[in-house]
Amino acid sequence: MKNLVSIFFTAFVIISTYSCRTTKQINKAIAPKDSTVNIVTNTSAADSLKVIHETMDRFHSHYINYKTFNAKIKAEYEDNKGKQPDISAVVRIIKDSAIWVSLSATIFNVEVYRMLITKDSVILMNTRDKEVQYRSIDYLQEVTKIAFDYKTIQDLLIGNPIFMDTVVVAYRKTESHILIATAGDIFKHLLTLSADNNLLLHSKLDDVDVTRNRTADITYDNYENKNGVDFSTYREITVSEKNKLDIRLNYKQYEFNKELSVSLKVPKNYKRM
Repeated sequence: MKNLVSIFFTAFVIISTYSCRTTKQINKAIAPKDSTVNIVTNTSAADSLKVIHETMDRFHSHYINYKTFNAKIKAEYEDNKGKQPDISAVVRIIKDSAIWVSLSATIFNVEVYRMLITKDSVILMNTRDKEVQYRSIDYLQEVTKIAFDYKTIQDLLIGNPIFMDTVVVAYRKTESHILIATAGDIFKHLLTLSADNNLLLHSKLDDVDVTRNRTADITYDNYENKNGVDFSTYREITVSEKNKLDIRLNYKQYEFNKELSVSLKVPKNYKRM
């Protein structure tokens, strides 16, 4: 059970991922039946820029603005040793303030870890062994081996796009999908959107540092629209560097903008690690 924390953050925070290399490689990602559609390769042309700008505007219109978020999530995962015990997570977020997480082993329905994450700190309670750790936010980077900030964690849990401060380098539209390739200082990114409403369906990020060989592949599915919010209730994540990890996240319940309070009271008998 000591791997629960690492696995949780691998599932929600590892954002290193898969390819977004050139227009030629984007073409290979499309099924042959879509091979006759138009390809925009000259992003300096006025018409191409207009198409890309309008597409990105529609895409960003799905960005979820909220004050609070509360969810119950079932996480299934499989690593190089095979399928591992399922995890149940309760997540509460007060936007730009705090993320509260409770992790339980589904098979026993017993809480084993509780966390409180703020912009600059992490408190981790091992409720089974009665231990507590106080760490800086850098601790999450140590666990996941990925550079990120508090906002990235929020967006990943909510389902908002991540690592979008990049330049669009290629665009392609098929009958059913739109593919957008971007490039940034840390990651190259390939986004797959639905052609009809520009919802995010697939996110592939590739570490610019090729020596790391870190890849992940994130799929967003089972969208629901409640009160005008498009929310992906099912996500699949495949992460690999030296080892491969497959994760499936099923949001069983979720609410936005309900009254929430988050705190983490550490009992006096807990041992500080």
